[in-house]
Amino acid sequence: VLALLLVWQGVPQTFADYAHAVTLQGADQSIPLGPAASQIAIKQLGTNGGGFFGVNSAHPFENPTAWSNLFEVASIILIPVALVFTFGHYVKDLRQSRAILACMLSLFLIGGGTALWSEYQPNPALQSAQIEQAPPLEGKESRFGTTASVLWTVTTTAASNGSVNAMHDSLNPLTGMVAMVNMMVGEVIFGGVGAGLYGMLLFVLIAVFLAGLMIGRTPEYLGKKLQAREVQLLVATLLVMPVGVLVLGAIAASLPGPAGAVSNPGPHGFSQLLYAYTSATANNGSAFAGFGANTVFHNLMIGLAMLIGRFGYILPILALAGSLAAKKSAPQGLNSFPTHGPLFTGLLLVTILLVGGLTFLPTLALGPIAEHLSLGF
Repeated sequence: VLALLLVWQGVPQTFADYAHAVTLQGADQSIPLGPAASQIAIKQLGTNGGGFFGVNSAHPFENPTAWSNLFEVASIILIPVALVFTFGHYVKDLRQSRAILACMLSLFLIGGGTALWSEYQPNPALQSAQIEQAPPLEGKESRFGTTASVLWTVTTTAASNGSVNAMHDSLNPLTGMVAMVNMMVGEVIFGGVGAGLYGMLLFVLIAVFLAGLMIGRTPEYLGKKLQAREVQLLVATLLVMPVGVLVLGAIAASLPGPAGAVSNPGPHGFSQLLYAYTSATANNGSAFAGFGANTVFHNLMIGLAMLIGRFGYILPILALAGSLAAKKSAPQGLNSFPTHGPLFTGLLLVTILLVGGLTFLPTLALGPIAEHLSLGF
């Protein structure tokens, strides 16, 4: 269905390879074709992100109109949002789904609002030159503009997608920071296909554990008690993103050879490196493309970050699932901590921001926050 909608908007769907044309200057031009619409539908719905053409979803053949842009950005989160309700059906309590989705939407709106505000701010460095900015369009497709570009940026990093319709390296500092934070917390805002919902469920269990500490009773979720083994496994998952991003990123930043991959001086250059290792560990794939990652060192280190970011979550989560499955379910009574409703949604939101966000605050202060302040906003 999505492929047919894209064909309707002008995306090629053919077994032909190239169309040859003559330009107005008389030069020969080869225009790439192929079964693009079906492949783009797969990569968007499957939260993959690799583009059929060279510049991903900014290419006019891959994403020709505002309607195709809307279809493609909606398809990024279509299955991840549906999985939230699938979880509610499995546990026979849709109130759990509503609480989780409310937290996801709150985080999405906070990040989206911050990114939109940031991207609509004119660059102070250009004001003295009396250049009209309304708003900055560097790195953006004119047929989409700022709002649609920012929406895609926030959505693609809220899920483990990685497709882009604008150059993230050209975004204003705080917009780029929102994209990084979305990935640093584990892409729990909607998540991805096959590997997304469990990121949010980990934070649900952490929030339940913290609530148990505050009220002085053994924490439990859906009738399953969380004991020492489960908490140890939760802590193991909390170390995955810091190891992949902070440890490997620090090694890359401290060595003179690998640090040469940075194309910009100062805080933005550090943001380029930080984004590369964040995107790899988070299984995303988008990039601040000014970073020259195609070296032996970065190929090995970023590949290691990808392995840590995938199996560092999968193995503890499988062990955690097996441990909980082996436990007997205790009937939930009036004294059970409710894991639905506004109170738990608020607790879950604060847990994600504190546990996930503060881990990376010092590095963000050295990168996008420092860049934002240096521009004089």
